Amino acid sequence: MSREKIRVLVAKPGLDGHDRGAKFIAQALRDAGFEVIYTGIRQTPQMIAEAALQEDVDVVGLSILSGAHMTLCPKVVELLRAQGQDDVLVLIGGIIPNEDVEQLKQAGIAAIFGPGTSSQTIVDFIHQHVGDSVAG
Repeated sequence: MSREKIRVLVAKPGLDGHDRGAKFIAQALRDAGFEVIYTGIRQTPQMIAEAALQEDVDVVGLSILSGAHMTLCPKVVELLRAQGQDDVLVLIGGIIPNEDVEQLKQAGIAAIFGPGTSSQTIVDFIHQHVGDSVAG
């Protein structure tokens, strides 16, 4: 049985306390018709993976500015996969150096959205990669 709305978990992994961007994206995704769960700041990868499982989400969006993206983001993917959430799309938003992008994608991150990315670009990406399997 399919759901009517795509469910997105927006989380801030690590010690980064800057959540303005995450809150902006969460609201933009709500405005686009997604069901959004925002976990707040200072989440561990374990907390994020557990919330994703409990909330039965289709997408996990990680907002990270702390520089710990190479450790925290792949760990979230690893934990999601370990609990059987192989179909959850994992996205990163934040300041990610270009030289880290390919390694993050190899670790299972579907896309990385840097500063200045329009919210519509993110909405379109989610619809293209999740939309048919959920809202169908």
